[in-house]
Amino acid sequence: MGYHGKCIETVIEQLDRFKPEKDSAEQLLEDAAASLQALSLEKQAFVLEVLSGCLEYRKPLAVVVDAFYAQEGRLCLWADYNRFLVTCYLATFQLQELGFQLFSSIVKSQPADKMRKFLSFFFNPLNLNSWVQDEWSLIYEKELVQTWTAPLLRWQPEVQGLINQLEGAVAIQPPPSKAKATEPKKFNLTVPRPRAIPIPEPVPVVAKPKPVPRGTYQPPREPQVLEMTKSFNRRKAEELLLKANLEEMRCAMPWARREPPLQASKKLRLQCSPLIRQSPKLTFYPPNEVPVKLNTTAILREGALYQRQVEKELQRVDRLMDGAGDFSEFLEWQQKMQAKDRAEQRAADACRRLQGQLSREEAALARQQLLQHNQRRAAQKKEEMAELMQRCAQRRLQEERSAKERVEQAVEEQKNIKAAQMKLLRARRQAGRRPGCRSVRATSWREARPAAWDPEQHPRPPAQELTAETLALHQRGAEAAREEQRRRCELIAHLRAVETQPTRKGKLVDLTQIPGHGLEGEMSVVELRERLALLKEAQQREEEEKRDQIIQGKRARSQELQAALERISLCRAAMGRSAALRSRGQEETPPARDERVQELQRRMEEVAERRRQAAQLTVPASRAARPKPRAQLEAQRWLKLEQSRERRLRALQRESSACGPASRLETA
Repeated sequence: MGYHGKCIETVIEQLDRFKPEKDSAEQLLEDAAASLQALSLEKQAFVLEVLSGCLEYRKPLAVVVDAFYAQEGRLCLWADYNRFLVTCYLATFQLQELGFQLFSSIVKSQPADKMRKFLSFFFNPLNLNSWVQDEWSLIYEKELVQTWTAPLLRWQPEVQGLINQLEGAVAIQPPPSKAKATEPKKFNLTVPRPRAIPIPEPVPVVAKPKPVPRGTYQPPREPQVLEMTKSFNRRKAEELLLKANLEEMRCAMPWARREPPLQASKKLRLQCSPLIRQSPKLTFYPPNEVPVKLNTTAILREGALYQRQVEKELQRVDRLMDGAGDFSEFLEWQQKMQAKDRAEQRAADACRRLQGQLSREEAALARQQLLQHNQRRAAQKKEEMAELMQRCAQRRLQEERSAKERVEQAVEEQKNIKAAQMKLLRARRQAGRRPGCRSVRATSWREARPAAWDPEQHPRPPAQELTAETLALHQRGAEAAREEQRRRCELIAHLRAVETQPTRKGKLVDLTQIPGHGLEGEMSVVELRERLALLKEAQQREEEEKRDQIIQGKRARSQELQAALERISLCRAAMGRSAALRSRGQEETPPARDERVQELQRRMEEVAERRRQAAQLTVPASRAARPKPRAQLEAQRWLKLEQSRERRLRALQRESSACGPASRLETA
């Protein structure tokens, strides 16, 4: 059984060539089967099984390996990615079949340090019970994932012993030898000439920066505004409380003793003003009555609305005092009919929901039966495929034997051909040797050589004359270059001397002198500045007066809005209190159960019972083709949805019963 290490290397090579975005798993398996013909049947079966398993469960295995590279394997090479992938597959799906001894031998055949890191990370109980199980549950069902993680937890003590052995093997290994450090040598560079000292440039004049705003070092205004808003809200709540206590039983007073509305409101303000000033301030808001900031338009609109409602209420009370009828009985009948309509609508919704759930359950039952039929057909196909594979293997063995025999025959024939060729070559060499070849070649080379140069026919110029002319030309060029350089130096020195001389940039001007151009209204610069200062002061006074007028207008407007807000808060409190008093004592009526809903629920229970019986009679499938238990999850999900809808229905009924008196007051 020592061939498993080499088989694992073969699987890693096949996975390295696989690219999911371009290649397909079926094509890879076919190519691998074609390339493994030289191996035995046992090795081929093991390699193909491991390779197909890694391709089938690539997603859950990639989750573990990616997490290992992100946490513990930061220093590991990405070239070992498929090595860790194969190890994870063997530990998760093949450990029970291979046995721990064979698994440990496979692990020891791999690099000890890398296997120690990966096994200590993967078999950590904290990782298996937390994020590994959660990530796998996103891909497969939770029950199936638990069947994978439970054996891993049982094998954890034996794997810990294997990790300790790998740590000992890593400690025994000698440290890698360090290579000799490279000693750098200095470059033989030309020494640069010293640079001339440049003339300093004038310092540029920087524009005057803007001053820092005053608001940078001042506290913001938002806390002050919040404090003012809090104090205003407290004062408003105190006024509402006091006014509610004073106007508690105002409608029960007789008409003869009650004052007109305007006089009563004025008298109430006079009575409440000293008490409001003496009342203590509240320190908190109720959780459902947090004040909302309104703009001017919303405040005026809401104030006008409440004013119209108050006028309508006063007119209604006047009509009642004069003997007019009341619509309370009609409103009660209307409310009962609306409740009945809502109950019928809820029953119809429940029927539709249960019908959909029933059709879903029936479809799931049919799908389960179809899946069982497909599983039986798949098992038959697998058996037929195994027989075909066995026949193919036998045929391949026969073909290999015949091919070996043909190869041996071809080798023998090739040896005979080589011997005949050598014999023929020796015969040709003996027949081709002839004397006198070297002398003929030498004579032909001498005849082909060209003739020598004749100095009498082509005389050469003397060397001394050429040298003298060259020196004279060089001297004249050097003198011209020196003259040009001297002229340039003199010009540069002259320019620098001119630049260093002081110059007056401005002109002296008398600011108190009049120009005298003969124009009307001529004046000096000093007089012009004084007049401009006077005009600026006058303009500032006008701006301050306008600013004061605007501020006064804003204050008057804010006072009006504050008064409107107080009236709005009083009306809101009164309406809320009346609605709470009228809704007190009303009991919630339980919704009636419809016969159609009960019938559909009974059918749902029957279908669920049929599914349970079918599941009990089903033959347990293999690990890869096992059906997913989605029926129970779907039933639980529908049950939770129904319970949540019932809770929402009760809450809506309570809200409608609480808001009924308030809506009746608005309609009146």
